Amino acid sequence: MSSVPDHPAQSHVQQGVRVSAAAFEHSQRVSDHLHRCIARAGGWLSFKDWMTEVLYAPGLGYYTAGSRKLAQRSDPDVRHPGGDFVTAPELSPAFGRTLALQISQAMTQNGLTRILEFGAGSGQLAQDIIEALHALGVHNFQYSILEISQDLRERQQAKLPATAKVQWIDTLPDTFEGIVLANEVLDAMPVHVLRWNDDASGVLERGVISLENDFAWQDRRAESHLEQTLRERMPALPGYTTEINLPAEAWTRTLASHLKRGLVLLVDYGFSRLEYYHPQRNRGTLMCHIQHRAHDNPFFAPGLQDITAHVDFSAVAASAHQSGLDVLGYTSQARFLLNAGLHDVLTHSTDLQTTQAMRAVEKLVSEAEMGELFKVLALGRDIDPILQGFVRADRLHQL
Repeated sequence: MSSVPDHPAQSHVQQGVRVSAAAFEHSQRVSDHLHRCIARAGGWLSFKDWMTEVLYAPGLGYYTAGSRKLAQRSDPDVRHPGGDFVTAPELSPAFGRTLALQISQAMTQNGLTRILEFGAGSGQLAQDIIEALHALGVHNFQYSILEISQDLRERQQAKLPATAKVQWIDTLPDTFEGIVLANEVLDAMPVHVLRWNDDASGVLERGVISLENDFAWQDRRAESHLEQTLRERMPALPGYTTEINLPAEAWTRTLASHLKRGLVLLVDYGFSRLEYYHPQRNRGTLMCHIQHRAHDNPFFAPGLQDITAHVDFSAVAASAHQSGLDVLGYTSQARFLLNAGLHDVLTHSTDLQTTQAMRAVEKLVSEAEMGELFKVLALGRDIDPILQGFVRADRLHQL
């Protein structure tokens, strides 16, 4: 066992971050809760369990306690947006309108009339899709949202008009036929952080210990199933640190067990396996976001910042295939949007032809912004496999 406090917790006024007294007090309550969790676990808590608590502990976690998470399109000053990060739907309505073209094609070709969105954020994507489908003449559909954050659910309900006829649900239906959407959902699921030891003879799991009033890393020999999983996915590289997202794979298997017929579109930042475990990515992909600043210290301001890891799309696709789903397409966000009809959306949307609006669209498709880092993975069961968003530059062979 070795203690590795290489990222000690920082003051709440460092990194240019300033928080209110109420937010600081909330973070202290979250820290106290985390220290108690570590004590109950015997002084060491796996990072996966620590991440679960810091993000999802009832009434305390980042996603469950009511803090403003997302910058919104309605923020009065786009140079100083609220929240901690911006998502594609908040950046531009072109994202949702183009996604609606792919949804419309899949619904029409396969006679599907239901849409289910996981983790709908502010509700902006749902609003854009519903309005775009209506503009396309598609009216006969039911839109459902499965949202675990009560705070976000309330914001969605306030944003979406009653005429949209959106239904909020707490659990997956026993069986579902339709379109499933998950935009930036998998990256927020808790991950195991693993590290090959210095001679690459074995695998360590990174956990969290209490250190005075702060937190620190401490490594232990990984359980056999975690070591075996990592050995199957990458070569042994001395000192190499990475993550595996078993909850995302379990989520995919659960979804497969409920999907009777339909299409699943997963949009997130991540890589195929060869890219994910590239030798140069030896510090992993763990990333934190607070007030639009990105850094790699998960112990900073517990409860006030988002913690994410990039998605291993090969692992998700393998889980889907093993569960009986078809893997229908995999490409970059830029290529998906261009294939699906982004040019037509821009041509026919006068509100997207301003300089500011076009700059936002550029971020969606630029290789230096979201266009290449974000990917779209399509899964399905018993549907027409020809999807407009993947007709060119499909990267299925890379998975």
